[in-house]
Amino acid sequence: MNFATIGGFVLDGFNILALSYFVLLNTTYLITSVLAFKALRQYTRTLKAIDVEELISSVGAPPITLIAPAYNEESTCVEAVKALLLQKYPEYEILVVNDGSKDKTLDRLVEAFDLQPANRLATAEIPTARVRRVYRSRRLPNLWVIDKENGGKADALNVGINYSQTPLFCALDADSLLEREALIRVVRPFLEDARTVAAGGIIRIVNDCEVEQGQVTKIRLPKRLLARFQVLEYLRAFMAGRIGWNVLNLTLIISGAFGVFRRKTVVDMGGYYTDTVGEDMDLIVRLHRHCREQNIPYRIVYVADPVAWTECPETIKVLGRQRDRWQRGLYESLMHNRRMLFNPRYGRIGLVAFPYFFFMELLGPVIELFGYFTFTAALILGRASGPYILAFFMAAFAFGVVLSVAAVGLEELSFHRYPRLSDLLRLFGLAVAENFGYRQLTAYWRIRGFFSALRGVKGWGRMERKGFAVGVGP
Repeated sequence: MNFATIGGFVLDGFNILALSYFVLLNTTYLITSVLAFKALRQYTRTLKAIDVEELISSVGAPPITLIAPAYNEESTCVEAVKALLLQKYPEYEILVVNDGSKDKTLDRLVEAFDLQPANRLATAEIPTARVRRVYRSRRLPNLWVIDKENGGKADALNVGINYSQTPLFCALDADSLLEREALIRVVRPFLEDARTVAAGGIIRIVNDCEVEQGQVTKIRLPKRLLARFQVLEYLRAFMAGRIGWNVLNLTLIISGAFGVFRRKTVVDMGGYYTDTVGEDMDLIVRLHRHCREQNIPYRIVYVADPVAWTECPETIKVLGRQRDRWQRGLYESLMHNRRMLFNPRYGRIGLVAFPYFFFMELLGPVIELFGYFTFTAALILGRASGPYILAFFMAAFAFGVVLSVAAVGLEELSFHRYPRLSDLLRLFGLAVAENFGYRQLTAYWRIRGFFSALRGVKGWGRMERKGFAVGVGP
């Protein structure tokens, strides 16, 4: 058997592997989309019967601490804190943790909210970088700012956990804008089932929306094409992905931009690990592991309607850094907890969710990108039959278009956040366009992140913020 024959067999084998990957990945998304459609229909009916004001006054919602780590967030921190101060929730405190910012984040907060030095005792002893000073607002007694030496986001969250005094805490990004009813809606699972240890809401893109007094008052698609693609990505990930996984009780990710946790459980686990850039996923995987190993009855849920708005990258360079970091975080989280892979001790998380994220999300981009190359090589060398070309196109492109269109449809049928017909039509157009360039670019970034993780690369990289589009109001 000559070299050309062996090379042909290898090429054919990798093409079959790539085709199998696309079929399995998109079939999984199809299943979660169908489950999400059914769940959203039922959920939207339930929402119509809920009066949030009545819910707040009648259920005795537990006190909660909102922890917002901030590092170089001078352009967004004030508006984000204003949004937190407007929450329709009976009893809550806000702890903004300034993680050694090098810009004017602390100065802007001191000036905007009339902060002064204050005393506050820690109630837990998770090891962290040194706390330099604690501040409290003179006008708003539930607003605190903790200034600390730089230690990273996970370290800042641990400081917030140490200083919180409530049974629940909400982990946020300092540039996130919470809608006014978001907190009471995301806490509902804790009121309905005492086993709940974590719950997360949906993240939406705020770029070029209009913001007044910490609230999004006019929703519109971003002006830049790169940000528009991310709107579609987020819709697919949250509306079609996480809702479907939640139906199966297989939630393995709660976004670090908006999640609520039972404080005692997290303290018992030692808080967030600080040696990963994917502290949000790592915490959820460890929660599953901790509760399973300690035989603690528990639930981790995703809630579809509480919204946190966040600013997404608008340049190729910054977006690439973000996706590199996300993939490194995925790698670190899965490697830290690799004993869960195919381990029946961890139930369906170990047998279904963990393997999916390991093979399809961590290793999948490598197969995907090389699949495009080997498919092209097969075409050039005349080794691709007509049926195979059709199957590859359907699995790699057409199936992806259908799933993205389905995600937009789920959004329109359930929450209808983009009321302008032009925005809706653009979203459907993006659902087609993203499969021919943007998706391949994100696969490249994820591969780069995977190999960065193998090399032991650490750090977040510089994330640029332009701030919110503040409306002038009436």
